Amino acid sequence: MFAAMLFAISLVALVQFAIYYWRAILTGVAAQPVSSRVLESACIEGGRLAAHHFPVMAELHDLTAYLDPASGGLGVVRAYYQLVRAVGAVLGNQFPQLAAWSDRERTICARYAAVKIDHRLQANLALAASLRSC
Repeated sequence: MFAAMLFAISLVALVQFAIYYWRAILTGVAAQPVSSRVLESACIEGGRLAAHHFPVMAELHDLTAYLDPASGGLGVVRAYYQLVRAVGAVLGNQFPQLAAWSDRERTICARYAAVKIDHRLQANLALAASLRSC
């Protein structure tokens, strides 16, 4: 019985650590600057990404070619965005702080997608330059 309880506590702690680690990676990437060409391609005026820009950024991410097959897409971030959006829609009217949190988290998802698009574009430009130099 003690071993099962210890295993369950350890498993919960491991899952909690994995979620915090993933969230730290998400916010770390989202904190990087987004180039003006990405913002212009998404028709974002003023240079400020908002929560409602994520679907546009996700579509642009899907349209951006990337030659590294090991690179992941936005699947987990899309699921997180939908989950946070649903929580904000259901409980946001009753809890204004939760609505504000939901908006901040969805903005982080939009910035993450924009930075990933920028990384893809930079990698593709570097590859094209190396091919031209051969």
